[in-house]
Amino acid sequence: MTETLDSIKIDELKAAIDRGLGSTKERQLIAASEVADLLLDIRLLLAEDEAELESSPLN
Repeated sequence: MTETLDSIKIDELKAAIDRGLGSTKERQLIAASEVADLLLDIRLLLAEDEAELESSPLN
């Protein structure tokens, strides 16, 4: 069975990326901790989606 992200989750992921990029667009250097924070935010959103899939009655 193929599992896909719904459009709401994709919009949330895009918004997280846009926030991260928006706060760094004027700078040439970005701290590694800022990149790690952005990646963790995206990872958490994906993990929430995965947990919802695992708990759905269809599985």
